[in-house]
Amino acid sequence: MNYLSEAQSLYHPLLKGAYELHVHSSPSAFPRKQTDWELVEEAKEAGMKGLVIKAHEGATYDRAALIRQQMPDMNVYGGLVCNLFTGGLSSHSVDMALRMGAKVIWMPTISAEQHAKYFAEYRQERFFNSETSLDDSSSNLTILNEKNKVKDEVKKILYLIASYDAILATGHLSPYEVDILVEEARAFGVKRILIQHADLGIAKIPMDLQEKLAGQGCYIEKCYLACGEDFNNITVPQMADSIQTLGSESCILVTDYGQPHNPPPVQGLSEFVTELINEGISEEMIREMITTNPESLLF
Repeated sequence: MNYLSEAQSLYHPLLKGAYELHVHSSPSAFPRKQTDWELVEEAKEAGMKGLVIKAHEGATYDRAALIRQQMPDMNVYGGLVCNLFTGGLSSHSVDMALRMGAKVIWMPTISAEQHAKYFAEYRQERFFNSETSLDDSSSNLTILNEKNKVKDEVKKILYLIASYDAILATGHLSPYEVDILVEEARAFGVKRILIQHADLGIAKIPMDLQEKLAGQGCYIEKCYLACGEDFNNITVPQMADSIQTLGSESCILVTDYGQPHNPPPVQGLSEFVTELINEGISEEMIREMITTNPESLLF
């Protein structure tokens, strides 16, 4: 057995040809399990086809471009999160990101009003713990104006996303904001929409709204982080039930891993796949959620 086949035997065979669309690596202001290169090397060893690298505090589209130059057989992409540290809800920042090859534009995460509300109630010491504290006193970004309508600057961002046929990801917006954003995005012609970690407590999406969004053509992230001891928002059996309810054609499996205390993202995805199969999710459904759907969303 050669080295590559030995490495692949460490991971579930369904990872061959798969994608992970929500991972964190370094360089980062926050502690990370792996560097970009270590993450991509492990994904390659597992036989995966691609990754999307996300950073709350900076751009990842340029990092991904350099990785693709060195490893053209790996479909590694990045984008821009509309946090305060990257320009906030700025159409100028988004325009430049898209010009430079950003595949995903994420709505605010750690700068979102919803994020601040959640962590004011639920302390979480393992996340967003940079060496020196971030100034988050202005972390109250929302996509809505005082009339609960989508802000004009956000409309400009949606127009740009549609123009480049890029992916809109919902970040840490509240369910109410997500519902309104998707309606507005569809009106602007945005075709690729990813509802982020819908079962994670930071901005948990009620199941009836998940069904509505899936019916509107959005992909729903089913996120392993929500099942772990960090958040304990949903059990794996409950996650499996939610996938059965929505249909695998509407779901994408992700880990949201990269934190030092969690397994490496590729290992985490392998564990997630194994646990869901043990709960009755078929291999065909798994393949749809980690290969077919991610490819459809990306390309």
